[in-house]
Amino acid sequence: MNQPLSGMNAIVTGGGSGIGLACAMAFRKDGANILVMGRTESKLETATQKLLGWPGKGKVQYFVGDAGEEESVQQAVALAANSGRLDIAIANAGTGSLAPIEEIKDSEWQRVMQTNLSGPFYLVKSAAASMSGGGAICAISSIAGVRTHRFMSAYCTSKAAVDMLVRNSADELGKKGIRVNSVCPGLVETELASGLLATEAVYEDYRNCMPLNRHGQAVDIAAAVRFLCGPESTWITGVNLSVDGGHHLRRGPDLNPIVEVIYGE
Repeated sequence: MNQPLSGMNAIVTGGGSGIGLACAMAFRKDGANILVMGRTESKLETATQKLLGWPGKGKVQYFVGDAGEEESVQQAVALAANSGRLDIAIANAGTGSLAPIEEIKDSEWQRVMQTNLSGPFYLVKSAAASMSGGGAICAISSIAGVRTHRFMSAYCTSKAAVDMLVRNSADELGKKGIRVNSVCPGLVETELASGLLATEAVYEDYRNCMPLNRHGQAVDIAAAVRFLCGPESTWITGVNLSVDGGHHLRRGPDLNPIVEVIYGE
């Protein structure tokens, strides 16, 4: 079986479920050694068992830590490198926030920024130092960084900033043979998006914003990430790739039905 990533070392933050786990499975199938990082050990243990049962012969391990803490990221990267070098790094860990901008507390703003923006920065910084001879870094951004989503100011701002971090890092790290890209998912069936999917009016409006008229699956995003980190894309860097059913062509969704229930607006 052709395994184009055989022998490569990869780390995926937020790798215990959803998009992160789907990415890890795609890398394992193509031969990479995988480290998934997350905060919940039981979830990581389950993910590790799924990965070991997935086609692939590479090493599988996990690291319990917060992707928004630089020391934890450094330790995870060192473990993923397997006493050698790191080849692939995926900044997937993320968190959400839904509130009118007048209602956002500073602690909430900082929580979102620490995970969604500082986390990818720490991974880019640590991974680049471990990628002797080149490598690929991919951040999971969002349609919310491309189109306004009312009442999601903290989340939207963090994801727009990640896209600029990616472009700037790509410009700086290209001379070292390190490619940096992001994937910007639309509405994907994950735990983080469960509330949006479960609210019929919001879900229907999301679909109306998508030319392809359906929500995505984690594997849709993983396929794009795998492409951007593999040998098929060695001349691609600094790209913010929308994988959203065409949502970026239209407007942001109407989240009023959810906000009205929570805040009475």
